[in-house]
This record gives sequence, structure tokens and C-alpha cells, in this order.
Amino acid sequence: MRNYYPLQPPIFEKSLGNPNYQYQEYLPSKLLSDYVVCYWSVHYHPLDTYPLHRIVPDGCIDIIFDLQSTSLAKGSFAVGLMTTFETMKLRQKQNLLGIRFYADTARRFIMYPPAELMDTQVLLEDIWGQEASLLQEDLLLSKNLPEKINKIEMKLVKLLSKNTHRTDLLLETSMQYLFTNLGIFPIRTLAEKTHFSERTIRRVFKKELGVSPKAFSNIIRFQSSLKELHDNPSSLSNIAANYGYYDQSHYIHQFKRHYGQSPKQILLK
Repeated sequence: MRNYYPLQPPIFEKSLGNPNYQYQEYLPSKLLSDYVVCYWSVHYHPLDTYPLHRIVPDGCIDIIFDLQSTSLAKGSFAVGLMTTFETMKLRQKQNLLGIRFYADTARRFIMYPPAELMDTQVLLEDIWGQEASLLQEDLLLSKNLPEKINKIEMKLVKLLSKNTHRTDLLLETSMQYLFTNLGIFPIRTLAEKTHFSERTIRRVFKKELGVSPKAFSNIIRFQSSLKELHDNPSSLSNIAANYGYYDQSHYIHQFKRHYGQSPKQILLK
């Protein structure tokens, strides 16, 4: 299991206590823990007011099943890396179940380099063919969430055994350094550690993930600071120093760029 676990905004939202809007995360089995960060679900029943559902960059690739969809073929899709936050007003009933993959190993399941999904989404049927509709149907017929997750895991294990594609070794090694160092790792140091040129590292990241190593490390650094803000909130100046930002002002600016709100705004929720 890796030492990187990104967070999403519902963790901070007061609406988590609202039975009409629920967001939950579930850990994968040990066999899949090197590939899957978590499974997650969103359930929402419309009220007179519409909550704002916020999604922030987490360095991951997602497969999402819309269990409210009237079409098996169009009810599931893969979503690529995000580089900025997104918000959406929940105006209709929502019943979503997602798989959050680590970006460097997602190709074992989505069959394409994550770069091809950059800032977009693709119908899962275009990736898995009829198997996508069959799994969607199985999920709809499942009695409860544990049964749904079990069926997803069976599918992922099957894909894992069939697809032997290996992650580019340079990308895999680079990602390990970035995760271990919480994103605080200049590309110059990455080049020294991997014995590859900065140019080569940039090329591999762009080809495989669709982003530069600096952009990806900034996402990891932001997520690492977000986790500290959640688990052990301290002064913003301390967090800024811990994660290599120039000062508190620089940290707040970068945080708002990824989250859309300042750290103080989310702590007050």
C-alpha cells in the first residue's frame, strides 16, 4: 500500500452530516491496494436548496458508474487527470459509485495512457466494450454496496491478470520519489536520483500522464498539505513552511488555485 491518500472536498463539508447528501470512501482489498486509492460513493436526494459539489485535483484517474442512468451503455465513464477544481450544483437525484486509481498504474485497467484522458471523460463502453454494460447491470442488480464493490473488485482482478502492461520504469520510480517526499521534490533532484535528464523526465510525464512533473508534484504537494489541514490543522504559516511554499501568502494563492477557496474558508465550514 502506498503512503499517498488524496482527499476530496466533501470530507470538509458540513453537508456530510446531511442525510440527503452523503459522500463515502472505502478502501480496496490488499491485492488491489497498489492500484486503487479507494472506492467512493455519492448519494443525493433533492431538496429546496442545491448543495455545491466540489472536486479538486488529486493526481488520480477515476471510473464512475452512474446508477441513476437510464442507459447501460452510457452509465459509466472514465475521467482523466484534473489540473484545476470543478464545482457543480446538485439539482437532481445522484447515485454514483467510483473507482479512484493511482495515475501511474491506471493503464492496467483503462488500457490507454492517462494522457489520452487528460481533462476529459470517455464512455467506459469505448474502453471495455460490452463488458462495461454487463458490469453496470450487475451493479444495478446488487443488493447492497459491499456486494457492488465486490463485483467491481472481481472485474479489476480479472483485468489485472489479463493486462500485463508495465508502467514505464522511469515514471514509476519518479512517482515513488514524489509520493515519498509529499511532492516537495524539484525536477533537478529527480534527475539526479533517477540518472535521467530533466528533458527525458518531462517527456515521459507528458507522454504517459499528460502533465509536467512540476504540475504533478504541485498536485501531490497541495493534497499533502490538504491532508495535514484536515488531520492536524495548525497555523497556515507552519503548513506553508512544512510543504516548501515561499510563505503563507504563496501557500494560500496555490491552495485557492487548486481548491477554489482559501484554507480558512474550508476550515470555517
